[in-house]
Amino acid sequence: MQVRSAAVDIPTPDGTADAFFAAPAEGGPYPAVLLFMDAFGLRPRLEDMASRLAGHGYAVLVPNLFHRHGRAPLLDTGALLDPAVRERVFGTLRPMMAELTPDRAASDADAYLDALRRRPEVAPGPVGAVGYCMGGALAIRAAAHRPDDVAAVGSFHGARLATDAPESPHLLADRIRAELYVASADGDTGMPPEQQRRLDQALTAAGVTHTCVQYDGARHGWTMADTAAYDEAATERHWEALLELFGRTLQHHSG
Repeated sequence: MQVRSAAVDIPTPDGTADAFFAAPAEGGPYPAVLLFMDAFGLRPRLEDMASRLAGHGYAVLVPNLFHRHGRAPLLDTGALLDPAVRERVFGTLRPMMAELTPDRAASDADAYLDALRRRPEVAPGPVGAVGYCMGGALAIRAAAHRPDDVAAVGSFHGARLATDAPESPHLLADRIRAELYVASADGDTGMPPEQQRRLDQALTAAGVTHTCVQYDGARHGWTMADTAAYDEAATERHWEALLELFGRTLQHHSG
């Protein structure tokens, strides 16, 4: 399926968020998907992933979650295949991640979802969300914040989803109506087995339809082909799971 893409601007209460939008070039309208980036930001790898997803019959928006700090790219991410560079860049990004508080994330989610709803390529009906690394928590938060809109969430190598903090995402389980697929990396210190169990238990107790799974042998960040963590087999497994989830839960018009 041919895909058309464009850079778009989204108004938010805190200024303009730049974003990438991709959808099938013809036909439609199509179900919407909000893709939450990893910490390294809006860049060609995420544009490629959004375009691949769009090729399966979805209208996909990838906002720059760090828009309060400027337009993407905020840093040079061209050498992330070097683990030392990856860690150095991540260190620079940590303060930006900390500043994206739950309240700001909720405000942004409203802006992104409303912008998607306004696009002519987007069909009425449920929306999907998918997040990578830091985006995993934000996708879950969006589902809790907009339960009438978000029908499916995929979280891949998300971290700190079930901590002891009072704002931990797992504490939002009783607000979620979406179906969740949460895949964690083997040996990921940000999402160890005890957090995986805690998240699973919270979702079960809240009656949320979900799958929590660990991808053994994969590293944190395994879907990102421009980093040293990339794992092709685990990434293809992620695509199969994500497309199956969205195919079941979103009103599909891909033919």
